[in-house]
Amino acid sequence: MEIRYICTYWGQGHLPVNEFVAKAVEAGYDGIEIGIPIYEKFTSSALRAIENSGVSFIAQQYLQPVIESFDRYRGRLNEYLAFLAALNPIFINSHTGKDFYSFEENAILIEDCFRFSNQTGIQVFHETHRGRFSYHASNLLPYIDKFENLKLTADLSHFCVVSESLLEDQEDILDKILARCTYIHARVGFGQAAQVNHPFAPEWQTTLDRFVGWWQRIIELAKSKRSGIFYICPEFGPAPYMPTLPFTQQSVANQWDINIEMMKYLKKELK
Repeated sequence: MEIRYICTYWGQGHLPVNEFVAKAVEAGYDGIEIGIPIYEKFTSSALRAIENSGVSFIAQQYLQPVIESFDRYRGRLNEYLAFLAALNPIFINSHTGKDFYSFEENAILIEDCFRFSNQTGIQVFHETHRGRFSYHASNLLPYIDKFENLKLTADLSHFCVVSESLLEDQEDILDKILARCTYIHARVGFGQAAQVNHPFAPEWQTTLDRFVGWWQRIIELAKSKRSGIFYICPEFGPAPYMPTLPFTQQSVANQWDINIEMMKYLKKELK
């Protein structure tokens, strides 16, 4: 099984897409993940840059929160998925549903995503994330039971924040979830935040080991299913995910450098 590393556009939005793609390729990434807003100038320039570089392209589905009905949210979700399909990504990483929607409402949205995939051939992976249907490890289990083909993006830092722990007492739950993870957002969080200040600082070694252990299990499970290519996106984010100093709001570490260091570290550590 081949592992390919993906560069997040998050935190690099100040760059034109063609410059971002060139920067990612130079840094050693195999592809990019980007949330593309619906307007023509951005889309056309993004597609030209991606096509010219030949990198793998993963689209992100994220909707800005607004005050709206469930039906309006559902309409926006399906409209955006249709827009992303026209860009022909490898797959779509989706921030699906809301934590305050009912199980039945979130299930409707997941069914919409399956219908979209059947119509377009583009898979949708649902990111484990606060605020979505997948915000909590235990809360995710009924969806796994209902949808045997549900595929997840593992951003496990969010589970840690919601449960205010490193999930030491949830191993049985994690076993069921990790088996459904088909993409990894490699960011290290802890019980108080979705991102540590620097994953390679010695005080975070135990926490880093915990996350790498989860990622290794996901890789082993994917390999057992004979997956050909597996994608990992080092996804440490900018402020406010990145802690900042008071008054100056200066970031305490460099997001871009951390993600490159994480990519290099995982290339050595993951078996």
